[in-house]
Amino acid sequence: MTRPRRPVAVLIGPPGSGKTTVGRILADAFDVAFRDTDEDVEQVAGKPITEIFVDDGEPAFRALERAAVATALREHDGVLALGGGAVLDEVTQTALAQYASTGGAIVFLDVSLSHAAPRVGFNQSRPLLLGNPRARWASLMEARRPVYERVATLQVLTDGLEPQAVAQQIGQHRLRGQPADRTVVDRQGAAHMTSTPPAPTRVTVRGAAPYDVVIGRNLLGELPGLLGDKVRRVLVMHPASLAATGEAIRADLGEQGYEAFAVELPDAEEQKTAQVAAFCWGVLGQADFTRSDAIVSVGGGATTDLAGFVAATWLRGIKVVHVPTTLLAMVDAAVGGKTGINTAEGKNLVGSFHPPAGVLCDLATLESLDRWDLVAGLAEVVKTGFIADPRILELVEEHHAALREWKGADATPQTWAVLAELVERSVAVKARVVGEDLTEQGLREILNYGHTFGHAIELVERYQWRHGAAVAVGMVFVAELARLAGKLDDDVVARHRAILDSLGLPTSYRGDRWEQLLAAMRRDKKSRGDLLRFVVLDDVAKPVRLEGPDPTLLAAAYAEVSKEPATGNPGVPVQLG
Repeated sequence: MTRPRRPVAVLIGPPGSGKTTVGRILADAFDVAFRDTDEDVEQVAGKPITEIFVDDGEPAFRALERAAVATALREHDGVLALGGGAVLDEVTQTALAQYASTGGAIVFLDVSLSHAAPRVGFNQSRPLLLGNPRARWASLMEARRPVYERVATLQVLTDGLEPQAVAQQIGQHRLRGQPADRTVVDRQGAAHMTSTPPAPTRVTVRGAAPYDVVIGRNLLGELPGLLGDKVRRVLVMHPASLAATGEAIRADLGEQGYEAFAVELPDAEEQKTAQVAAFCWGVLGQADFTRSDAIVSVGGGATTDLAGFVAATWLRGIKVVHVPTTLLAMVDAAVGGKTGINTAEGKNLVGSFHPPAGVLCDLATLESLDRWDLVAGLAEVVKTGFIADPRILELVEEHHAALREWKGADATPQTWAVLAELVERSVAVKARVVGEDLTEQGLREILNYGHTFGHAIELVERYQWRHGAAVAVGMVFVAELARLAGKLDDDVVARHRAILDSLGLPTSYRGDRWEQLLAAMRRDKKSRGDLLRFVVLDDVAKPVRLEGPDPTLLAAAYAEVSKEPATGNPGVPVQLG
């Protein structure tokens, strides 16, 4: 019996994903012909696609495209590339589903905006991208992504890969029936991950005492290496909500020959008090901890702050290794050596600089992280984008929907890949800054972007606001302040609001607390005497310091972020609990 004619593989994806280039390479590898339905449409119509749109309208083009796809699926037995919007047609979706049901491979070439832009050029040959091409591309991709992922039997994340490598991955999967690399996702079976997990990423924080931030999954085996071979006793400090995790780490260290202890702490900011620190000192003393011993913190930013402070002050300094379990702690609190506890007068007013011996950012701990805790942590990620790494902002703009609707263990592999890149980039920014300026004499102050006003909100709200929510409002405040001071363009200020709004983070605050907020800012660590100091931007990735701004500018900036009723942004639950 003659085998029915059908394509070897069908490539789908947005403009700039490389369907034509990869398709030709793949066709050569399989010794078959390559076919592009856009070219078929132009041949039938006798004119370019742009002219079809102008002369006949998009519905006419879609009708021609639907017919071209149906014909190619029926007649072509090589590699077939579809136009970016072809999969939106319900008739085409049915035809593709029938093709897939017979074993056909439908490959979604996934790509980010920054990688697609150079390939596409966003020129006149792309009628749907005219006007504001980057915004149009992002909007189209957001709308089409669910369809691409639903239709595809295979997904390839193409960022950073040469077309030859993409084609090779498709070919290996097509021939062997399994993913060839972690960037290939099987959308029909359970094979969403490779049998060999990727090696963890290591970001080194330079300085007098360099240390590594290790980012990956299943990293517990890295802990002894960070502790070093001289440590005998280890105190594992963890909040009550992570009792099982803390005990598991303590037991594992015990099995590896350490004399391991554990201390349970109150949850969240309640642990950052002098009384809790004194309790921990008592435990260290009773267990005869010496300068050769160490502390391991397991928890969020409050735990890394407290554990670092206890380590810095016990015998004037012992080792500490942080195992952050929240996004906020991974990208901010655990890295950089800032430690501290709170007082009635303000946040982190008592503390020291004490770099850790290492940090383990195990992304698997984020699988169970509350959706809004992850979103709040993204505020610190966005901060590093505005002060140093614009690529972070692009990633958030491209994937804000998946990040805002965080699904933890059920998140797609593509969302996990984006989150991992955001963590790596944010940590790299902080590592570079603190490596050059540990004690905040100059450069490190840029990491306080949005924090002066944000810390004031936290104090006024008695620490019942999530830190990331407060910092989000703080970033909008300093963006408005910079605009009023003539430093920042309107579009960058608008971008602050747009990105934070897209994540569900607050961008405004109640309008009846200015005196309390001003008093709190004057007590901030970054102030010098009565001189208020703010980190502001001249542009994205161009932070500068603004000292002693005119009081009328401060009040005007506050007016821009205040609103009634005094409830904050209804999107993210800004309060704890």
